[in-house]
Amino acid sequence: MNHETQQSGVRSGKYLSFRLGKEEYGVEILRVREIIGLLDITELPRTPEHVRGVVNLRGRIIPVIDLRRLFGMAPQDYTQVTCIIFIEVAGAADGERFQIGAIVDSVSEVITIAADQIGAVPNFGCDVDTQFMLGVARVKDHVCVLLNIDTLLTTNDLSALRQAAQSASSLTSNTPAAAAA
Repeated sequence: MNHETQQSGVRSGKYLSFRLGKEEYGVEILRVREIIGLLDITELPRTPEHVRGVVNLRGRIIPVIDLRRLFGMAPQDYTQVTCIIFIEVAGAADGERFQIGAIVDSVSEVITIAADQIGAVPNFGCDVDTQFMLGVARVKDHVCVLLNIDTLLTTNDLSALRQAAQSASSLTSNTPAAAAA
């Protein structure tokens, strides 16, 4: 691994690539738990625009974010290929891992990226937040932005998402239908 990639913490390996608009992004495949088409999302009041709500995935309440909105991209109607990637992230201050869902325009493929294909995140100046990027990979004839899923959201966002999921989960487990199950 070259010096640039050692400093940024980027590892060669397998990444799940997905699209937002015309751009391609990647997340470490070992962090991906599941990929599913859109589910019914229960919206949560007083949450940031990128927080879409929570879903019930086989009895587990999981918070869902919209990566387009998080990245400040123009909204786009969901299509047949829009899906939710369920990813394991490090929790708030305690570092405990939990799952979030991330809505993406489409999933591309699992790609293997060698260390010599990964470059450092370009320096755009002090006003551009790049902490959520692990690096930039050259894959075939295009560029894939590798995401650091643990820094994609702020500690406050992660705490709020985890608390929302726990609250929603406790509400559903206390309903008469849940008690009868």
